[in-house]
Amino acid sequence: MQENILILDFGSQYTQLIARKVRENNIYCEIYPYHHIPSLTPDVKGVILSGSPYSVNDPDAPKPDLSAIRGKVPVLAVCYGAQLLVHMEGGKVASSGSREYGRANLSYIDTECALFKGVPAGSQVWMSHGDTILEYPDNFHITCSTENVKACGYSLSGEPTFALQFHPEVYHSSDGFTILKNFLIDICGCKADWTPDNFVKACVEDLRRQIGNEEVILGLSGGVDSSVAAVLLHKAIGKRLHCIFVDNGLLRKNEFDDVLQSFKGMDIEVTGVQAAALFYQALKGLTEPEAKRKAIGKTFIDVFENEAKKFGNARFLAQGTIYPDVIESAPVKGPSQTIKSHHNVGGLPEKMNLKVVEPLRSLFKDEVRRVGHSVGLPDRLLNRHPFPGPGLGIRILGEITAEKVAVLQEVDAIYVNGLREAGLYDKVWQAGAILLPVQSVGVMGDERTYEQAVALRAVNSTDGMTADWSRLPFDFLGRISNEIINKVRGVNRVVYDISSKPPATIEWE
Repeated sequence: MQENILILDFGSQYTQLIARKVRENNIYCEIYPYHHIPSLTPDVKGVILSGSPYSVNDPDAPKPDLSAIRGKVPVLAVCYGAQLLVHMEGGKVASSGSREYGRANLSYIDTECALFKGVPAGSQVWMSHGDTILEYPDNFHITCSTENVKACGYSLSGEPTFALQFHPEVYHSSDGFTILKNFLIDICGCKADWTPDNFVKACVEDLRRQIGNEEVILGLSGGVDSSVAAVLLHKAIGKRLHCIFVDNGLLRKNEFDDVLQSFKGMDIEVTGVQAAALFYQALKGLTEPEAKRKAIGKTFIDVFENEAKKFGNARFLAQGTIYPDVIESAPVKGPSQTIKSHHNVGGLPEKMNLKVVEPLRSLFKDEVRRVGHSVGLPDRLLNRHPFPGPGLGIRILGEITAEKVAVLQEVDAIYVNGLREAGLYDKVWQAGAILLPVQSVGVMGDERTYEQAVALRAVNSTDGMTADWSRLPFDFLGRISNEIINKVRGVNRVVYDISSKPPATIEWE
């Protein structure tokens, strides 16, 4: 039985980070919106209540019934969760002069509390709350304080419930990882045996059980997620897996041939489909980003469906959906929304009467990479930067033509290969070039030119939700700019994007 920690999401920006920290302890966890609390099963070892942008005093603040959880399994309530329990028990939570944001230090720690084993006095923590706990019931026992906030943490008499007004999951809480580990290992009694090797073994067994003797089609992109999914499925069902790789004319230079060659060495069957002309025709005259995305998605489905019909015995369609996609499809506010279109193939399963199988739907991106290492995929494939589903289609601003794609492919190849040669590729989370709908005056030799401008983009991130621009060395940028302008006909200006997300996005469209 796989141990599980449930995380109830009240809308905090840090909820996914809590999950990542739990999993770094080799313990499986799942995130659920607060209004969809699952029944406790024997595999559930504990529950964590997240923070929230709400005040517990707001009329529409989340206030779920926690009676099915409290006292049954250990609970760790973080920030809003801590204030919610006080509010539910008749205590007083309100705005006061002692609110805290940012760094603080623990001036008092109850050394008898299991949550704080190994945490030194004065430990730095990260606060983010406008309200604070002013009055608390008699069965609440204070476990830690800061100079400004007396009830910074507490436990409840008679039940294994603990609460913190700071965020142990963030980097700036210097002993936060220790606190979470104490809760997970010592208080919840987790064995911490959720490792990549164990995941592979369990996943392959589950796939065999789910698929039986049927055949499976997988839409391969050549990226990390679909590649790892392909290897897991191949381990489970062997030759009954049929991969389809569509060249939409918007891939990186030589990517179509490179991907086919790499999978040939893995003994995985891949059918390559060259369909660039169909995509260019569908994109003709389109300049609005969403219209381009929809045209690319629709054409992909048409091409994929046509190829999939050749495998008439297939009953399953495999997708590289990962856990952040699943979380995004079940938001805290409102009904579930559709998973982002470039992570799947739209309505194809229904049209072809196929069942969906998603081997990676419980994993974050970094966990997918660790599983990939476990099954022997090469680092060059696993450490690839994320690449958008619509490909270069959203890195060419304005109308897309074969000529523009060819120009951007050359620019992109010089840039990405340059990052590799300079030892910078693995220090950047994602990098790419953008062809701008701008022409600028230049001088080449004795002639004036009026040619294209390109922007180079490189960011550092953990999951793409936020990102900061990468401080690439000036001499590297200068060398790459010079090489692009000298070698790529039609480009006479190179700029570097120094925007962070937010307010900008990683991609330009």
